[in-house]
Amino acid sequence: MVPCRLLAAVASLALAACASPVFKDAAPAAVSPAEVALQPGRHEGAAVVWGGKILDVRNLAETTEIQVAAYPLDRSQRPQQTAPIQGRFIVLLPGFAEPLDFPPGRFITVRGHIDGSRLRRIGDADREYPAVRRDELHVWPVNFPRERSRASFGVGIGVGIR
Repeated sequence: MVPCRLLAAVASLALAACASPVFKDAAPAAVSPAEVALQPGRHEGAAVVWGGKILDVRNLAETTEIQVAAYPLDRSQRPQQTAPIQGRFIVLLPGFAEPLDFPPGRFITVRGHIDGSRLRRIGDADREYPAVRRDELHVWPVNFPRERSRASFGVGIGVGIR
């Protein structure tokens, strides 16, 4: 007979491994921002779920634009910051957004629709980036890449000396 504690630990680990996506009814995007940047008109209006690291925030007269370095998303729709960057994109928010709520270096996941593209200068070159009109936006906690499941399982003998 397996002890109840062992069963409880295994069940906790199994549940922790099955983290649910941020936007439950959203399918992963079929194309990356880099692919859309090559032909932005072809993808106009397409639904996407993209994520990445915030690079810059611009408040304009009617909207706010957040420039993001795109990373692939895991099953929980969390940006995988150890993977190669998949281009850049611009998130469009209506009205004014407080830049302190979207500091450079924070990670986000956005669900929205492609709304054309925006030209941005990087160094001496102009680049065109797809723009995503936000339906929903999730800002990840500062330490999310280092988060671990609170459940743990271990066998052994330890000695604690203080």
